[in-house]
Amino acid sequence: MAKKIGRNDPCWCGSNKKYKTCHMAFDDKIWSMAIQGHEVPSHDLLKNAEQIEKIKESCKINIAVLDYIEANIKEGMSTAEIDKIVYDMTTDMGGIPAPLNYEGYPYSVCTSVNDQVCHGFPSKDVILKSGDIINVDCSTILNGYFSDSSRMFCIGEVSEEKKRLVQVTRECVEKGLDEVKPWGFLGDMGQAVHDHAYENGYTVVREIGGHGVGLEFHEDPWVGYNSRRGEEMLLVPGMIFTIEPMVNMGKVEIFTDPKNEWEVYTESLPHSGRSWYW
Repeated sequence: MAKKIGRNDPCWCGSNKKYKTCHMAFDDKIWSMAIQGHEVPSHDLLKNAEQIEKIKESCKINIAVLDYIEANIKEGMSTAEIDKIVYDMTTDMGGIPAPLNYEGYPYSVCTSVNDQVCHGFPSKDVILKSGDIINVDCSTILNGYFSDSSRMFCIGEVSEEKKRLVQVTRECVEKGLDEVKPWGFLGDMGQAVHDHAYENGYTVVREIGGHGVGLEFHEDPWVGYNSRRGEEMLLVPGMIFTIEPMVNMGKVEIFTDPKNEWEVYTESLPHSGRSWYW
């Protein structure tokens, strides 16, 4: 927690109100949870109303790009074409693709096909064919504010097995979202996601999870899906984070391509479903 603020001092949130009439009771509630042993967010993880509005403006670009891809993705398209669409649309709307050059990542979007769990490289040599499933992971910077979401797409005639994986992954996200409530816990969401995946015969990747987002591309908290209710970070108003379970057919193990050190694959059966929301 932040250093002690006087009752009549300006509130830390920037509202210009006195602390006692703004966030003092809020902080007291967080502190009471901390002394019970719970992990709690620091003030720098909480966005104020102005910041949230600016993050939403970034989201408008992010969602517009994914809407366009949803309307136009098709069999015979290369994943390099998707990368170009993301770059062109994002920059035309005044934004910057957040993945581009992030820690050396060389593309504007991640396109993960079939057995790729995440961070798939777009390529002119990867041509979408009927029966493929693909995750398009789009992240946007607008005036220094970050947004981050993705969608799964089924290309052409997809098997019932793959359709079910994609549907259950979506249901996992929705069940997770239902658990995101002020003064609950990240573990409430994580267990809901985990239980639904395993009840349907799937596994959830352990090593890679969601994250805070908004003022930076990746912020605390780290968001996992192998957790228990009542555990992990306390959820309070002002937090923004992604829910991005990576749901596998078969075993939970994954591996990273040793050549590029980015692309992550399932270790066993050749399919992985994934969805992101913030």
